Amino acid sequence: MKLYTAYRAPNPRRVLMFMHEKGITGIESVSVDLNKDEHKSTAFRAKNPVARVPVLELDDGRELSESRAICTYLEGRYPDHNLMGADATERAFIEMHDRHVEWNWMLLIANCVRHTHPGLATLEVPQFPEFGRTQGEKVRQSARWLDQALSRQPWVAGERFTIADITAFCAIEFAKLMKFNAGAEGFAALQAWRDRVAERPSSRAM
Repeated sequence: MKLYTAYRAPNPRRVLMFMHEKGITGIESVSVDLNKDEHKSTAFRAKNPVARVPVLELDDGRELSESRAICTYLEGRYPDHNLMGADATERAFIEMHDRHVEWNWMLLIANCVRHTHPGLATLEVPQFPEFGRTQGEKVRQSARWLDQALSRQPWVAGERFTIADITAFCAIEFAKLMKFNAGAEGFAALQAWRDRVAERPSSRAM
């Protein structure tokens, strides 16, 4: 199998971190240069028509896109060190938390960075700085929700590390580009959680 990824992009990082946590090896990593628009090439669009990374090319030649879908496939193929739930109930609650993080945290951060950071001006055409600024304000609102949750429990989805923590961590690291620092902004539980995740070897999988 081949995994098409891009350095520092948060969604490919989610898959790489997921693979590292599960000890998955033997999947070839193919770097896609977003700054050179390689994701918009005819060859790459044949793999993913919406021109996004990551993409997992299966051994039978089919291509699987969307980070969550790729992780679901890998979880089923490599069930050891479960990160998505051991039974139907746990799977449902972990997915709920992961979706909350994805839609109410990661998406806001991505919109803010894409529309305000000058380095992404060539990738996000056109940029809408005012939209990006308001998304940044909502990031702080979501940080409060996440901080409160993490003051009650050690991990995003409860008592153990799961894919929801991977999604949230990749998002908060990407938020450095919008100069967000949880501890400096008074979100102590969120900062403590971030620092614990950063100590895991998988946090350096990029």
